[in-house]
Amino acid sequence: MEATEELITRDAIPANDTWDLDNLYASGEIWQADFQSLESQMQQYTSFQGTLAESAEKLKACLDFDMEFSRTLEKVHTFAHLRNDEDKTNNLHQGNYEKVTRLMTQYQQARSFINSEIMEIPEGTMQGFLDHPDLELYRLYLERQLRYRKHTLSKKEEALLAASQEIARAPQSAFGMLDNADLKLGTVKDENGKEIAITHGNLQSLLQKQDRRVRKEAFETFYQAYEEHKFTYSTLLASSLKKDIFYAQARNYASVREMNLFYENIPVEVYDNLIQTVRNHLGSLYEYFDLRKRILGLDALHAYDNNVPLVKDLLWNMPYDEGVDKICEALAPLGSDYVSTMRAGLLDNRWVDRYENKGKRSGAYSSGCYDSNPFILMNYLEDNINSVYTLAHEAGHSMHSFFSNRNQPYIYADYTIFVAEVASTFNEALLTRYFLNQDINRDMRIYLICREIDNIRGTLIRQTMFAEFEHQMYQAAESGQPMTVEAFQAIYKSLLETYFGEGVVLDPCLSLECFRIPHFYFSFYVYKYSTGISAAYALADKVLNGGEKELSAYLNFLKSGGSKFPIDLLKDAGVDMSSPEPIETALAKFGELVGELQALTA
Repeated sequence: MEATEELITRDAIPANDTWDLDNLYASGEIWQADFQSLESQMQQYTSFQGTLAESAEKLKACLDFDMEFSRTLEKVHTFAHLRNDEDKTNNLHQGNYEKVTRLMTQYQQARSFINSEIMEIPEGTMQGFLDHPDLELYRLYLERQLRYRKHTLSKKEEALLAASQEIARAPQSAFGMLDNADLKLGTVKDENGKEIAITHGNLQSLLQKQDRRVRKEAFETFYQAYEEHKFTYSTLLASSLKKDIFYAQARNYASVREMNLFYENIPVEVYDNLIQTVRNHLGSLYEYFDLRKRILGLDALHAYDNNVPLVKDLLWNMPYDEGVDKICEALAPLGSDYVSTMRAGLLDNRWVDRYENKGKRSGAYSSGCYDSNPFILMNYLEDNINSVYTLAHEAGHSMHSFFSNRNQPYIYADYTIFVAEVASTFNEALLTRYFLNQDINRDMRIYLICREIDNIRGTLIRQTMFAEFEHQMYQAAESGQPMTVEAFQAIYKSLLETYFGEGVVLDPCLSLECFRIPHFYFSFYVYKYSTGISAAYALADKVLNGGEKELSAYLNFLKSGGSKFPIDLLKDAGVDMSSPEPIETALAKFGELVGELQALTA
């Protein structure tokens, strides 16, 4: 199916091209019944208040109820958000999604006493509870909760903090509305003289145009919009920092970074090690920029020259079913069980909502819950190679969830963000190796190598620069420095100079980029992209170059869910993220690819 001018409506899409949500809820009426049941059960939380310290049995009764409620709520939410994403113009589905979102806030408030009461149980009593056979399932869960003793407040204070969450989202929500709804990004004339409205969605396409005038004007016009609103953007970002600092101080953390790393038990050395290792290996990146400058025949390389393809008019056509075939062939090293399960999901079992329709959410993702199949939202295009890679990526997430849900109890099935990108990026790495091992022409080989270079550059190196920016701006804010437009831009400009080197001309407007990154409203999140791709490349090398032991270790990682902290899960799989080695493996691969590109284009 190819992109068309007029998008078809949802009801015109063949059923086999859509996901099958019947194993979640066969009808809206059944979903509504579960929703109403959750509403009526919410008040039962009050019956457990003040009882958790009385006995192991009463603590278990509360945790049993909480887990069952959470499990059903997750199912109700998953169905609502998937239906809403099918068609954003459907008022019924939009209303149901808003109802569930509100219910989730009420749920957080209703259960907010649980952690406080657990923390108030005397240590001797709690040790007896932990040894009680009735609480065997919950032992690890409770041990993880008890780590928060010094960071947990009284029940009244916890209820206030829970109730404040909606207000605290104001900077992020305002940024989203300004950036996606109110901001006018201007227009640019394309290579044929046609005036094009610049959007967040088409900016990358415009920066890939062979006509340099189009790239330059699109880049400058785009950032002019941020120049005109930079004081609003800086105020929103500064407010988000203040919000995070408030919560960190209220919960007795030394810093916002410590608070965010504490949840996944990530040593601060992992964060610092990532930044230092990438900084130590920027030479290959500078070589790549010099190579782009030579191949493109430019006197000076600007940031808007770094996305244009180095080969022109590359033809690609791969229908969805063929794309699935190629992905399955590429992932054959993972074994027949993995491949056959994935193939059935992507084709016969309808895990995937394949094509774009009017009102459908853009982009792609993998989603689902413990009691459902994993589901993949796609907007697949036959003439775009990125669609095949996106499908392989999301299939990695889905298979990770599939194995975790079938091998772990509900309470330990969900894996954290730190490891979430490993399985997806692993699949992409194997797909690239598969394509490069085929009989392909020189232009296709250059294209695939550049794609892999840019993937590492964007996911490992660029996100590490973002991570360093986050660390520096929070350090400045926590030390009492006023976070103004000039303060943000000064930090960002210094990092641009480091990460781009002397081979790229840094246009003054590029320092405004720090105001347009939505991830900065989710503090200390972006570094996980960098660690994720590093772990994925290290594991791919081990599986492809190893034997049954290495494959078994990787598959066991996929089955482990959240049964251990992420650093320990990766160690079991054969990768130690507290050392520079996995990051160096990915950066060495980057250097090899740059060398191969240089040889191909000499």
